[in-house]
Amino acid sequence: MQSIILVGKPNVGKSSLFNKIVRARVAITSDIAGTTRDTNTREVNINGKKALLIDSGGLDESDELFRAVKQNTLARAKVADIVLYMVDGKNYPDDEDKRLLFEILKLKKPTALVVNKIDSQKDEQRAFEFASFGIKEIFFVSVSHATGLDELYAWLATHLNEPFLESDENENLEDFLQNFEENGDNEFKFKTINENVIKVGIVGRVNVGKSSLLNALVKENRSVVSDIAGTTIDPVNESLFYKDKSIEFIDTAGIRKRGKIAGLEKFALNRTEKVLENAQIALLILDANEGFNELDERIAGLISKHYLGVIIVLNKWDISDFNFDKVCKELKFERFKFLAHAPIISISAKSGKRMSVLLDKILEVFSNFTQKIPTAKLNELISAATKAHPLPHDFGKAVKIYYAVQYDSAPPKIALVMNRPKALHFSYKRYLSNQIRKEFAFDGVPLIIASRKKGQKDE
Repeated sequence: MQSIILVGKPNVGKSSLFNKIVRARVAITSDIAGTTRDTNTREVNINGKKALLIDSGGLDESDELFRAVKQNTLARAKVADIVLYMVDGKNYPDDEDKRLLFEILKLKKPTALVVNKIDSQKDEQRAFEFASFGIKEIFFVSVSHATGLDELYAWLATHLNEPFLESDENENLEDFLQNFEENGDNEFKFKTINENVIKVGIVGRVNVGKSSLLNALVKENRSVVSDIAGTTIDPVNESLFYKDKSIEFIDTAGIRKRGKIAGLEKFALNRTEKVLENAQIALLILDANEGFNELDERIAGLISKHYLGVIIVLNKWDISDFNFDKVCKELKFERFKFLAHAPIISISAKSGKRMSVLLDKILEVFSNFTQKIPTAKLNELISAATKAHPLPHDFGKAVKIYYAVQYDSAPPKIALVMNRPKALHFSYKRYLSNQIRKEFAFDGVPLIIASRKKGQKDE
């Protein structure tokens, strides 16, 4: 897939344009220079053409951190297919912008100069001064007012080759249940899952090693890493191919205690949850050397809330004095009871130890996450389970499960079609869930069991 990168000095509107093209508030925007520090990527549709859009950190050399950001941005620009160099149209052209643009032009890629913040006639008159840069492709836009963008999109589309295809909607559960008994085919048509692409969110407290882990996984300095707490603000996307699978990692901003969240990091907290909404598997990174606290539990709760596949990753294990078995017991039976199904892996992101073990576990959990249980086998199991442990009566009335059916995957969802769904106690659901987990591979995966009558909502 072709890629488009947005580059320029800080606070020229790169992240705002990124959000406009993506049609969602993905990148964090603010008036604070240097808000975006890492590159952020999303697949986009530009006039019917598919592309990977990249929002980059500002080109700035004011301190050591921003010099690292600039180096990271220029490295990404070298491998991108199209470059949009953005400037602030509220200011007159300066020599630094001209020098940086010429540096980009040396890459010999389709490049356009985008003059942003053109909100008035006076701004337009000032913007023509940028013609002195001598670049052929120049666009005057106002991202905030959505003007001048159509011309930019049209130019981009001329340099893109792959068409953007919309996916079809699939049959829903209600339709299936209405026709289940009359239909000879008793298997549900699940929503389409690309089984060759796995989306993995990397989450955890500040400075537990999330960015170091991403760099170790992709084997390059993809995220900006420093000892400054809260270096990562925007999510960072990077993909690698492993055993014929494309794994897309998202490195999220570290989460601090609420009382310590200030300025940009308050937005980063919301962005982390947004990442989880779009992920399939979460890597919960814990600092094995530091131990665990209440905040780790809250972050784990976000994963549980979104019903993601999950792997608990104990980072910095090479310098930890904790006993592995005792730690696993503490996490599964005390701190993270709601994530008791999660496998636990110890690693060292700094040294790159056990990365292959982690990647193999991601493939395993994803396979479990997208698993489809044949209806016949599922009903055999439910029948045997109810015989071994009969359903309790509801005020003297018999409670019956007519049949069970998996109606979706990612995560696996199972409907128990019953005469009295409200009478199914949560403890009996847990019993059935445990029986299903014994028979089928669901390590690292939440299992959703819904009791329902035909034509009624989940109960």
